[in-house]
Amino acid sequence: MFYDHQQIEKKWQKYWEENQTYKTSDNTDKPKFYVLDMFPYPSGAGLHVGHPLGYIASDIYARYKRHQGFNVLHPVGYDSFGLPAEQYAIQTGQHPAITTEQNITRYEEQLRKIGFSFDWSREVRTSDASYYKWTQWIFIELFHSWYNKDTDKAEPILSLIKRFEEKGTEGLNANQNDELNFTAEEWKEASEIDKEDILLNYRLAYRAETTVNWCPALGTVLANDEVKDGKSERGGFPVFQKKMMQWSMRISAYSERLLQGLKTLDWPQPLKDSQEYWIGKSQGAQVRFNVDGHDEIVEVFTTRPDTIFGATFMVLAPENPLVETITTAEQKAEVDSYIEETSKKTERDRMADVKNVSGAFTGSYALNPFSGERMPIYISDYVLMGYGTGAVMAVPAHDERDHRFAKKFNLEIKKVVETEEDVQEASFDSKDSVCVNSDFLNGLNYNDAKALIISAIEKKGIGHGTTNYRQRDAIFSRQRYWGEPVPIYYKDGMPYTLPTSALPLELPEVEKYLPTEDGDPPLGNAKTFAWDESNQKVVDTNLIDEKTVFPLELSTMPGWAGSSWYFLRYMDPKNDEVFAKKELSDYWGQVDLYIGGSEHATGHLLYSRFWNMFLKDRGYINQDEPFQKLINQGMILGMSAFVYRIDGTNQYVSKNLAKEYTTQSIHVDISLLKGTSDELDTEAFKAWRPDYADAEFILEDGKYITGREVEKMSKSKYNVVNPDDICEEYGADGLRLYEMFLGPLEQSKPWNTQGLSGVYGFLKKFWNLYFDGDTFSVSDEEPTKAEYKVLHTLIKKVVYDIENFSFNTSVSSFMIAVNELQKIKCNKRNILEPLAVIISPYAPHICEELWNLLGHQDSIEFEKFPVLNEDYLVEDEILYPVSVNGRMKFKISLSAQLSPKEVEEIVLKDEKMLQILEGKTPTKIIVVPHRIVNIVI
Repeated sequence: MFYDHQQIEKKWQKYWEENQTYKTSDNTDKPKFYVLDMFPYPSGAGLHVGHPLGYIASDIYARYKRHQGFNVLHPVGYDSFGLPAEQYAIQTGQHPAITTEQNITRYEEQLRKIGFSFDWSREVRTSDASYYKWTQWIFIELFHSWYNKDTDKAEPILSLIKRFEEKGTEGLNANQNDELNFTAEEWKEASEIDKEDILLNYRLAYRAETTVNWCPALGTVLANDEVKDGKSERGGFPVFQKKMMQWSMRISAYSERLLQGLKTLDWPQPLKDSQEYWIGKSQGAQVRFNVDGHDEIVEVFTTRPDTIFGATFMVLAPENPLVETITTAEQKAEVDSYIEETSKKTERDRMADVKNVSGAFTGSYALNPFSGERMPIYISDYVLMGYGTGAVMAVPAHDERDHRFAKKFNLEIKKVVETEEDVQEASFDSKDSVCVNSDFLNGLNYNDAKALIISAIEKKGIGHGTTNYRQRDAIFSRQRYWGEPVPIYYKDGMPYTLPTSALPLELPEVEKYLPTEDGDPPLGNAKTFAWDESNQKVVDTNLIDEKTVFPLELSTMPGWAGSSWYFLRYMDPKNDEVFAKKELSDYWGQVDLYIGGSEHATGHLLYSRFWNMFLKDRGYINQDEPFQKLINQGMILGMSAFVYRIDGTNQYVSKNLAKEYTTQSIHVDISLLKGTSDELDTEAFKAWRPDYADAEFILEDGKYITGREVEKMSKSKYNVVNPDDICEEYGADGLRLYEMFLGPLEQSKPWNTQGLSGVYGFLKKFWNLYFDGDTFSVSDEEPTKAEYKVLHTLIKKVVYDIENFSFNTSVSSFMIAVNELQKIKCNKRNILEPLAVIISPYAPHICEELWNLLGHQDSIEFEKFPVLNEDYLVEDEILYPVSVNGRMKFKISLSAQLSPKEVEEIVLKDEKMLQILEGKTPTKIIVVPHRIVNIVI
């Protein structure tokens, strides 16, 4: 019977949509299972075949769990704020909302074609005001919270104010920007502005001067992961370090909990390692050094206070505020020039560049509090303001970077850890040796020396032992239009939150999406964007009088804001009273399975854990962590094609002749190749772009052969394969099976369209098991033991594979089972019905159609998954190979129930064996039960 995949798939996609087959119930009586894909950003290019890989895997698992009787939440939505739509708006004037809507429509059309079992009724979009109302609400909650280190959680800011009223800062153990000291009386006497200023020191969402990645061309601040090699990832524009007043999130308060929480998660170890490294916990001492001839003090954090006698110079971060104060007139020009150079590098670039040594001398000296020696103070880009104190005591004998710096600037290198190695030539870093040249520390091992020096530092009153974290607070404002407005207005220069009744604070219309002429963010172009405090509403900006009408914050939230809590909104997406009803968030709890790329390790995955912990602290949800099990899917790689242009000409030489010329390789669209070959359609190439219209070709055997290379699938490399084309030719079920068949989910693998024919052939074979010619033919006859064995072997394998995410081996098992059933001409209902259920998570359309033809009115989706019966796997008979003197002579079929002694007796009496023995008696007989018989004569 002809397998018409196009007709079948359209029919069932229409059925699922009309019947809302995958609409999730909030029936809290059933056990739940929450399967989620990482939030997609709807780009203009649409999906290529690499994108659905993780979605197919999660969809298989979601369908399997439904078959097991779980109430499955498998939603979809869009992370729809983002720079691409805004850049397009700047170039064309088209509102980002229009571009985003068009992109989402395209994405949804493609996703529906692949047959995903999403609950579309729960779709959310971060750019919808009904959604970002709650993103703004969470921001307000963060603003009105502080972190109490004694209770180790976030608490309402009102409890901190109450504490200040009763005893000031006495006994306060809070996460803060600066350590403040005041009495209850001083607090009460402070003006409202001063009180607000003090509270900003403790709020979890606060405003402070921060060094940021500023991209003038994009007119915005960029996150570290949006910058590559000193340029913006989008557009490749130069990025500079700049100090600006910015909103920040106090994620640093959660550093220890974020570290400890990793132990409870079933995540890939490399991903856990990158979060651990990013958080960067280290234990050591905070030490204060006096600056010779100045009142200033340089404070450092060191993990090796035991080496303080070997500290021969100090290095400050170029952006450290002390630099301006302590730099001498003679050194000012050199220092200023160095600071200017450093501003062109991001922190990430500075951390990664371990080979290049650079710096500038400030002209000032610090005093070593133990040796009393003068230590020259330098600045260098290897010291970061965001880690520790923005200053290091340099111990060149025992730190590789300090050693390189000392050699470059000819500074003293003093050995203080015992070693036979020459520390003048290379640093020696060990915790297994003892202290030397270190006065009262001499002869002590690392642990004893560290404890004694910390005690001495504390006795001198110049510091204390402490734990430090590399992780900085997260910058939370962007100077761009297309993002969530920050629900803040300014009175007397101080930030105040809008009342929650005023939410959402909607994005205003603007005439242009660029910063204003005064350098304000694009929201500064809005005509209606001011807060009327008396009437509690947004009004025209020309009404601002700083008495009752005040300016609103002009920055918007960063791209990660909306994606930091979306998994919670899916639980209750239409609720206008709360972000999610508590009983529903208690029921759905953690995401049980989260699938997405590893590139989000230190961005989205950290921020969402932080917000989740905060909401738990404040009693809004019950779970500590958002995502219990996480899988990073690999990439599907594209097969790029190249032509070779001879330098300085418009001549293109075929691949195998290119070595005879000096050429430049250029990507060409794979659609310009002839069929599935490597041959270029030269006429199509000439018509592709105007600059190739006059192209001339040097051919080999009358053909132009392109170079091929496996690379990341991307629009810029012209190697993208559109899933729509695959669905058209091979069907969505073919695409789904092939993507799983390519290899293990976590690994990257190259795409090859030719490989689809094998999977498509399997689907046709599977379809025809249910037909006799063109007639649907399924028998109610009881299956044979052999038929049941094929079925239950498959059940056992597929259950194991799905539960271990080995989807590729399941597809192989389907092929084996269908081949075996075809060989024995099986058409029994008791085999073919469960077979359709087993294959349905992978190929839902064909299985729905067969289920329907089998006489069922309901969808196959909720049919119970077949249960394994091991009895069918027990062999009745064993085919024993009989080996004589190490050579196999014949095979004999015997009952599986026979003992080794009984097997031996039957074999010895067998006619073939009697001929071999010729009356001799075997010297040795070995029977391996159910495997082999070995006879030695």
